[in-house]
Order: sequence, then structure tokens, then C-alpha cells
Amino acid sequence: MGARRNIDLFFKHLVRLVSGFSILALGGILLFVCIQGAGPFLFPTDTGIRLVLENIREIAVNGEAYRDTVLIRLPEATTAVDLRFPGPQGVRLIKAAVAPQEPGLDFTEYPGGELSTPEAGVYTLRYPGLPAPKVHLILPESPYGLLRFLTGTQWHPTYEKVYGILPMILGTVLASLGAVLLGVPLALLCALFLGEYLPPQSASLARAGIELLAGIPSVVYGFFGLMVIVPWVKQVFALPSGNTLLSAIIMLAMMILPTIIIITETSIRAVPRSHWEASLALGATKMQTLWCMALPHARSGVIAGVMLGISRAVGETMAVILVTGNSVQLIHSPLDSVRTLTATIALEMGYAQGRHRELLFSIGVVLFMLILLLNSTVLYLRRHKEV
Repeated sequence: MGARRNIDLFFKHLVRLVSGFSILALGGILLFVCIQGAGPFLFPTDTGIRLVLENIREIAVNGEAYRDTVLIRLPEATTAVDLRFPGPQGVRLIKAAVAPQEPGLDFTEYPGGELSTPEAGVYTLRYPGLPAPKVHLILPESPYGLLRFLTGTQWHPTYEKVYGILPMILGTVLASLGAVLLGVPLALLCALFLGEYLPPQSASLARAGIELLAGIPSVVYGFFGLMVIVPWVKQVFALPSGNTLLSAIIMLAMMILPTIIIITETSIRAVPRSHWEASLALGATKMQTLWCMALPHARSGVIAGVMLGISRAVGETMAVILVTGNSVQLIHSPLDSVRTLTATIALEMGYAQGRHRELLFSIGVVLFMLILLLNSTVLYLRRHKEV
């Protein structure tokens, strides 16, 4: 008895430890993403002007000499920039004044060379030579407006630095809701047919195939959509391209079908046989028993399957990238090209830097809140119906 009790205590503490660590890990990940996502709306990108040097070993900035330095940060109250560095024809002198109201630089002295602005708030200075020296002056960006971020219709993160995600929110919501409206009725019918109308051996074989479909990687669905659904939409609606919102809805509906079918069919089979026998004994047909007794009794499982389907539709990335066209624009028709929130993160995280990268974390927070809102709506409707 003592050994058995010690084993029980050991597993009890082990479960507590693993559960606590898992909760802390998940909470830490969520907290990290939220902190990264909130930063662009609370803090500027930097306190002052930054200078990034390429192929320059010696330089003097506002009277202070630097050697073998790549990054130089100027104080926040800097009102002018005075650069002196040796060139092929002697010491180069560059002077610029900082605009007090609108962020920008006014170059009062710039003797030749090449001056360009590859991005808003970034100035690149270059002189001829092998290797050619370059100086990048990066101005700080003020905190970005949250309302502007959520309601903006333009997404130009590289040059203009405009970040508006309203078209992506609409694309994500419409694609997910369209997939749910199309996929859930089909899934319910398939679950009912699989659970009560197919012979047991055929039902077992079909169930195994559906479980296999639920485990197929999303990129495989994406290839199927790209090779089958996109050309079909293009041909049927006579479009120049079949990469549309409609293609995404059809493909996402196919992707959420296996999950909802499996959970719904399992919930229906869990209904006690006494309930079936009582309903049939009262004179109800098999279909009436399924719709009026089995489905209401299995409501919790059906809603859980729908919520998992919504979460997969909202969070789908690779398959959506392949069939939507990924155009950031307001949607006027199901035949328009769209881009979703997840597609934006996947397409741009590899090269994003600075504020652009931080705002991609903000999109992740918006995505989490969107899934939370949709699932909360489903739960509210369920409780309202029960009342």
C-alpha cells in the first residue's frame, strides 16, 4: 500500500508540474506576442536619428570622431547633422537640418554624389568610389495610431510606411464565414449519413478516409485548390484569374469538412440508444429522430466541431496564399482577389524590419482577438438558444 501511495503521489506532482509548465509556456508566448504587438502604438522606433555606415572607416558626426563603427545614434534633441569623412578627393562635408514639425532632413550642404530616399524617413548618401561609401540616415517614427491601423485601407510597409489592415480583416472574416456557411451544413449531412445510414463496415472505411483527410497538410489542399478550384472559377466566371475570394471559400470549406464530420458523427453516436428507441417508439421516422432528437442532444459536440472549423479557417495560411491572389484591396465581390491576415504575416515576416516587423506581431494579436470574438459569438448563440 505504501509503494502504491508513493507512486500515486509521484504522478500527482508530475501532472501538476507538467500542467503548470505548459500553462506558463503558453501564457509567456501570448504575453510576448501581445507586448511586441502593442509596442508600435506606444513607443517611437527610436529616440533620435540613427546613422548606418557602409564601407566607411572614419567619420566625424557633429564634431565627434568615429572609427570602424557601423551604427551611430544621435541624441534626441539633435537639430542638425554635420558629417565629415575622407573621400577620394579629400574630406567630404555634408550638412543637414532637421525639420522641427514634419520629420525630415533639409540638406543645406551636399557637394555632389548621390542622394536618395529608398523609404519614408530614410536618406541614403553615396559617393563614387570602389568600394563606394554609403551613409544611411534613419529618422525616428512616432507611435502609429491604432485606429489608423485597424481602419486603414492601404498597406505599403516598405516605402510609404502606411499600415492599414482593414482589407485583410474583411478578407479573413469573409473567407472564414463563407467557408463555415458552406461547409457546416454539408458536414452535418455527411455526419448523419455516416452515422446512421451507411452499413457498419462501409461506415468504418469511410470514417478512416475522413480521418486521413483531416490529417493531410494544408499545403496539399493548397496545391489542389491551385490546380483544380482556381482554373474552375476562372473558366466558369470568365475571369482573367481564378485567384479569388470564392476560391478561398470553396477550399476552406473542404478543409474544415473532415474535422466537423468526425466530431459531429462521434457526438451523434454517443447519444444513448434508449433515446433513439424512445423516439422511434413514439412514431418518429429515422430522419425526424436524427434532426429532432439526436442533433439537439449532441449540440455540444457539434458546436465544438464548428468552433474548431472556424479556428482552422481563420488561421489557415499556406493554402490560402496559393488561391487568393494576395491583393490588399477592399472587397466588392466574391470574385475579387483578397489577402488574409495570416497570409500577410507569412509573406512578409522573412524580410520585415523595425516597425514593419512589430506591426506583423500586431496583426497576430488582431488574429487572436478575431478568433476569440468568433468563438465567443458561437458560444453566446448556443447559450441564448438553450435559454
